Amino acid sequence: MATASVENGVASQNGQTFAQSAKVVFVLGGPGSGKGTQCASIVEQFAFTHLSAGDLLRAEISSGSENGLMIQNMIKEGKIVPSEVTVKLLQNAMERSGNDKFLIDGFPRNEENRAAFELVTGITPEFILFFDCPEEEMERRLLGRNQGRVDDNIETIRKRFKVFIESSLPVISYYDAIGKVRKIDAARTVEEVFASVCPLFAPYLQTSV
Repeated sequence: MATASVENGVASQNGQTFAQSAKVVFVLGGPGSGKGTQCASIVEQFAFTHLSAGDLLRAEISSGSENGLMIQNMIKEGKIVPSEVTVKLLQNAMERSGNDKFLIDGFPRNEENRAAFELVTGITPEFILFFDCPEEEMERRLLGRNQGRVDDNIETIRKRFKVFIESSLPVISYYDAIGKVRKIDAARTVEEVFASVCPLFAPYLQTSV
């Protein structure tokens, strides 16, 4: 597997720019729709690198930086972090990975995110994996989690649902209009959902750096 290098601010692999070689799948769905669980299985089966926008943001919070404090306050209020902050965290993680196949989980969350990612990275996603799940089921799952997350309480959960509907659905509509959305019924069992996911990633099984 080739290691990415950075020249003049642009990562390259074997002479190709990173943007030319990278294959990105955006993984979208409401909070609790099962994105993280399915991404773990995709990584194991198809050798993608899983990047969770939320995990990267929480890592920045843990760093204790001023930027991290700002992120923490916004998440507590159920707000979306500024696009440039998240795009830069994602870009850095991709360039460090040494891989060329990525699942980006929970991003883009709005049209500004989408435009900023494509403009800054020069990467257009292969497709959008959209986990469609009823709000009642997502709420049940989130309230059942025991991860100590500050945003897993009923008031903030409902704020997050509202943000998803208002901000993320237009992103899905944008990509759907150009034929890039792959919609999955996420209300089923983990195994049933993964069985629907697998055919989408089979073409990428043998493509790696």
